[in-house]
Amino acid sequence: MNIILLGPPGAGKGTQAARLVEARGMVQLSTGDMLREAQASGTEMGKIVAEVMAKGQLVTDEIVIGLIREKLAQGGSGFIFDGFPRTLAQADALAALMDETGQSIHAAIELQVNDEILVDRIVGRAEQARAAGQPVRADDNAESLKTRLMAYYKQTSPLIGYYHAKGLLRGVDGLADIHTVEAQIAAILD
Repeated sequence: MNIILLGPPGAGKGTQAARLVEARGMVQLSTGDMLREAQASGTEMGKIVAEVMAKGQLVTDEIVIGLIREKLAQGGSGFIFDGFPRTLAQADALAALMDETGQSIHAAIELQVNDEILVDRIVGRAEQARAAGQPVRADDNAESLKTRLMAYYKQTSPLIGYYHAKGLLRGVDGLADIHTVEAQIAAILD
């Protein structure tokens, strides 16, 4: 089963993807992780990624699709797309790749959240980490999160309509506790 996790920054996509990897043996395809892995690999694709990133340029959709193609070829017991697609063009490219490889997306799961509560949650989490002497992400503050949310709504939120039109969109309460969200996702997958 191949799924896409949708939702704004801080909604818990990475947390839920990790739980699915552990519970179901699925393979998490996180764009950032794949880019870092490719950069360090020394492969042809890795050299291209390293060169683009060294110049401070954005990695093209074609490169990301190439990395995903490599991961799909390695096989697995289902893939979780986390952080990709981010745009309608990427969604179309992913659909074409899945068709090309004889695979499909079975569900696009939206972690639905209230932005104000999400900002409060992220800021609170950062304050707790700071108080405990733990590292805090540089962008875990209200202003950075609001900027990231604006980018999400401009670029990524149109995917909600895209996957709804394809009959693949399923929603879960992203503000529920971790175990409840996990149970809601499990119900969709089962």
